[in-house]
Amino acid sequence: MKVLSIICLLIIAPSVTWLGDFNEAKKEASQKHKLILINFSGSDLCGPCIRLRKEILATAEFESYAADHLVLVRADFPRQKKNQLSKEQTKLNEALADQYNPEGKFPYTLLVDENGKVVKTWDGFPNETPGQFISGINAVYSK
Repeated sequence: MKVLSIICLLIIAPSVTWLGDFNEAKKEASQKHKLILINFSGSDLCGPCIRLRKEILATAEFESYAADHLVLVRADFPRQKKNQLSKEQTKLNEALADQYNPEGKFPYTLLVDENGKVVKTWDGFPNETPGQFISGINAVYSK
């Protein structure tokens, strides 16, 4: 039965989109009355960043939740040349880092409201299950 539930989650889990433009995310969050989850990542060389993506952010459980409750923003800072972002995206990520991650922590994840006010942060890899991570977000919604 548990396997069937997981298969159903994978089949019906809505796909989520990670935005690269914070201003676009704020507009969407304002229109839909959602919180914004910002993930600062060094996707190609940061072990904890890779774990966070695989074990929490890319799971069917989190994606299903995020589709209904969050606007997602990823500010990636890859190191390898083959993974480099466009100059425009790099500029957007750097501006977002100047505002929310001036120390350059990776991974660093923030939950902000539609106005950009920080309501919760995760510094490093949160040693949690996707369900526990979601519970942390829900605690903010219930305030």
